[in-house]
Amino acid sequence: YITEELPKALFSSFEQLDSSRVSITGHSMGGHGALTMNPGKYKSVSAFAPIANPVNCPWGQKAFRGYFGEDQQEKWNEHDATELVKKYKGPLDLLIDIGTSDNFYKQGQLLPENFVEAAKEAGNDKNLTIRYQPDHDHSYFTISTFADDHVEHAAKHLFD
Repeated sequence: YITEELPKALFSSFEQLDSSRVSITGHSMGGHGALTMNPGKYKSVSAFAPIANPVNCPWGQKAFRGYFGEDQQEKWNEHDATELVKKYKGPLDLLIDIGTSDNFYKQGQLLPENFVEAAKEAGNDKNLTIRYQPDHDHSYFTISTFADDHVEHAAKHLFD
């Protein structure tokens, strides 16, 4: 829906939209979704507290078992941002914010460190900005506090 149906509906309904200038951002599992959709599709990608490596965290494993089945590890990897960034060789310019007081981060559910390490191993970490925000959690307050930065991140790519 997000990658095909919604854009098609928007671009056919609003002629002022430019399909060559599209960005995406997301929060939590939506942040993970944004990270998995980058390669070539969007000019700008950012995420708030993404579940960056679901195949290696309890919540992600539960979700992927439900989505794909227990014995579908290869399918899981095809939909895991950390596994995908290991293989991606194109330009990658991402902004990620994570609150250090986020309970999901503290419980090892987000695993941004794995994503960063995979990007480094792939030689694709040059334009990866990951910011650990002290005293911020998984809430709307965190998103609203740093939303302007994510809009600016998108703007620098959409209007170049």
